[in-house]
Amino acid sequence: MKATIDSPTVLIVEDEPSQIEVLDYNLAAEGYAVIKAMDGDEAILLAEEQLPDLILLDWMLPSVSGIEVCRRLRKMPATKAIPIIMLTARSEEGDRVRGLDTGADDYVVKPYAVKELLARINALLRRTSPGKVGQILQYRDIRLDPENHKATRGDKALKLGPTEFRLLTTFLEKPGRVWSREQLLDRVWGRDIEVDFRTVDVHVGRLRKNLTAGGGDDPIRTVRGMGYALDDA
Repeated sequence: MKATIDSPTVLIVEDEPSQIEVLDYNLAAEGYAVIKAMDGDEAILLAEEQLPDLILLDWMLPSVSGIEVCRRLRKMPATKAIPIIMLTARSEEGDRVRGLDTGADDYVVKPYAVKELLARINALLRRTSPGKVGQILQYRDIRLDPENHKATRGDKALKLGPTEFRLLTTFLEKPGRVWSREQLLDRVWGRDIEVDFRTVDVHVGRLRKNLTAGGGDDPIRTVRGMGYALDDA
């Protein structure tokens, strides 16, 4: 299955090439977009720049351990909410507790069954990025069906272009979160597309126009100097 711009992105942080190859192949086969890092410093940089939907994080990494990477990511505003699955050969209960206490959302012991790991990834994404795995999203009177590409406000259909649909999906997944223009560019357009911040403003304006066409209030809040949020007030 080929990854698309709407596919969930998984960051693999692993220093063993054979493990990276196995994970990359199986995730890509399931339709995930994959980015890779082989050490902790690179992982932190990629996580902050690309905001993956989920991180597979090996405990034993050169220079900066996976535990320390997890700790740092949880302290950074842009990455603190990204779900993390810790991968490790350490199977003692104390190690599991330490990993989870540090901020990991799940803990998988090597060697693991790839199918089980994929199931854990999917289960975690259903909770954290439901729109990316086809679940219906709703906030107040706004409802979005990713699989059928339909969106409504109240009893009226919203006529959204592909970009506005992706924007609304992003906002609906995390109401109240402030997204910078750069983060929206990465999330909605992808890093390979050359567009500027003004493009974000134009499409947010179009989305607002569609959302308020039936007379409802504007649910998108502009945060001066930062970006936009679906207001949860």
